[in-house]
Amino acid sequence: MSEYLRLNRAQWDERAPAHAASPGYAVERFVTDPDHLSEVVRFDLPRLGDVVGVRAVHLQCHIGTDTISLHRLGARVTGLDFSGASLAQARSLAERAGAAVDFVESDVYDAPKHLEAGAFDLVYTGIGALCWLPDIRRWAGVVAELLKPGGRLFIREGHPMLWAVDETRGDGVLAAEFPYFEREEPLVWDDATTYVETDVVFEHNVTHSWNHGLGEIVSALLGYDLEITMLDEHDSAPWDALPGHTVKDERGEHRLADRPWRLPMTYTLQARKR
Repeated sequence: MSEYLRLNRAQWDERAPAHAASPGYAVERFVTDPDHLSEVVRFDLPRLGDVVGVRAVHLQCHIGTDTISLHRLGARVTGLDFSGASLAQARSLAERAGAAVDFVESDVYDAPKHLEAGAFDLVYTGIGALCWLPDIRRWAGVVAELLKPGGRLFIREGHPMLWAVDETRGDGVLAAEFPYFEREEPLVWDDATTYVETDVVFEHNVTHSWNHGLGEIVSALLGYDLEITMLDEHDSAPWDALPGHTVKDERGEHRLADRPWRLPMTYTLQARKR
């Protein structure tokens, strides 16, 4: 196993139970309210359209809240993730919520080894997934291999401009300090926190991540004969990506308090396999 996979898997394995217990993921709401959807899926409902009856795979599904949300919209969904601990939480949630969802343990690059090639109407990916992958072109190839002709990729993700910003300088300035474009060497982080509320003390804190420019992502998909049919950039994110610099809007999204038009925080992209 490569070093980045070993480190990143240990981090996600340790954080999965804390994420499931945190109010940020609203796990109990999924159990008690059969109509509840994740914030990420709810945000994009007008763009996602009708998914009733479609065969879908959610790559890098983590604890399965977006996966179950797609199921509740009528899709026949398989969730895939490389963290066994995350999938344990996802399976528990699906059982408690009465959701007939399959989950498969695999690194995203190995997904075609575990899933039927050319069988899916929809490949879905949510917030905070692509930054854990070193090669965006290889990811695009996986997407193309899984989709049937006419099938589509749908992704909402953190904007590469947001990932390039360092909010920890201490002088209140938001500066582009980190790579915007994909580089061979990873960004190495040692961070004992996580992005949701928890009092758990973590031990596995070193991770490797990569940024991928928006043009690199689009070009990678085009290179595998996927046609871009939608690309919307958003000035908000479903989590407080820049603490101390944002306010929450009426949808529960976070955007810059000062001139939010300066920084794209997320984007939604759709592409179809020719």
